[in-house]
Amino acid sequence: MSSLISADHDPSDAVSRALRKVQETEATIHAWTLVDAQNARTAAERVVDGPLRGVPFGVKDLIDVAGLPTECGSSLRRGRIAQTDAWLVDRLRRAGAVPLGKTVTTEFGYFHPGPTRNPHNPAHTPGGSSSGSAAAVAAGVVPFALGSQTAGSLTRPASFCGVAGYVPPVGAWSTRGISGLSPSLDAPGVLAPGVADLAVVVKAVDGTTAGVPESIRVLVWPGTELADIDPAMLDLLNRTGQALASAGAQTDDLGGQGHTPELADTHATVMAYEAARSLAAEAKHPQALSEPLRALLERGRTTSDADYRAALGTARTARERILDLLTRVDVILGPAAIGPAPRGLAGTGNPVLSRPWQLLGLPVVTVPGHTNAQGMPLGLQLVGHPEHVGHLLGIAEHVESLIRGARRSDD
Repeated sequence: MSSLISADHDPSDAVSRALRKVQETEATIHAWTLVDAQNARTAAERVVDGPLRGVPFGVKDLIDVAGLPTECGSSLRRGRIAQTDAWLVDRLRRAGAVPLGKTVTTEFGYFHPGPTRNPHNPAHTPGGSSSGSAAAVAAGVVPFALGSQTAGSLTRPASFCGVAGYVPPVGAWSTRGISGLSPSLDAPGVLAPGVADLAVVVKAVDGTTAGVPESIRVLVWPGTELADIDPAMLDLLNRTGQALASAGAQTDDLGGQGHTPELADTHATVMAYEAARSLAAEAKHPQALSEPLRALLERGRTTSDADYRAALGTARTARERILDLLTRVDVILGPAAIGPAPRGLAGTGNPVLSRPWQLLGLPVVTVPGHTNAQGMPLGLQLVGHPEHVGHLLGIAEHVESLIRGARRSDD
């Protein structure tokens, strides 16, 4: 993104390039629900000076852009026009960025997929629910795009599409103007080609500056207690841990300290209970909802208030424990997904490796840079302390350089 924020950068040229890339790629990847070419060109001509001056970006179709529809991947919201920008879109406009249009989301940010395909192989899912945003960035259409996460909705597509992703601590960035699923879990986020690009956007939004601490302390977490992890993903994790140690980092295993199976189950309880209330009006039209979403809402409807309160209590206790752990280490390093993007478009993959950390409201960075033998991307995730996001981003950039360096050596 550095070339797009240089002093001689021309905003109109940047928008025109993005629109040409849409024409070149959209018939294959289907990343966009709407491209607002006229308004993007006008905005580029009138753009305010700022750290993202004239940089075009995509907006997940759960996030409001004034004057454009926010349809949430559902016929029930068809034609709903946003009256104002979401908080995050407004912040980015004030930084000089230009919304190019709306990107595909799964139905209400849950599992039912849209038409988007993975740019690395169109026979594979891009993940979800931030499907279109991940694909648009991976295809080089826009330098960054907005997504959101309730379970693994940003981390997983970032991994599947080979791009970087950032989910801030829950509550750090306002969800005003975002159609949410679970208020305790929802967070907006950003996808970009690399971690350094993420850092530029994050700084423009909230002023955070990336930086690496004098010594790096890492807990490695393979996630094997939650799912069968693809061997290539485990190999990437092990090699990255070894590279960090060789570069001077202190590394150890998370082991059972995370209690992640309990946290994943607790996340599912909270998500279902809150989704049933967030989408209570939509639940009155079951024929317009997918089977996975109907099942989620039914689970939430039948979850008792007592079980929900108990789940929140479990989350609070676990958050205190993990935050204490993260005062003694800098990051937890693990797989961003259980493997590469699955073949087929009927599903979006398994979010289980994100559930524990999203329940606790922790910031997460997805780090790209590696592929399996078939050329499909593999990503790792770094989980950090909410008060040390700058260190999280700086360490993630360091990890990305190690991954890419190892890949060049393999080549």
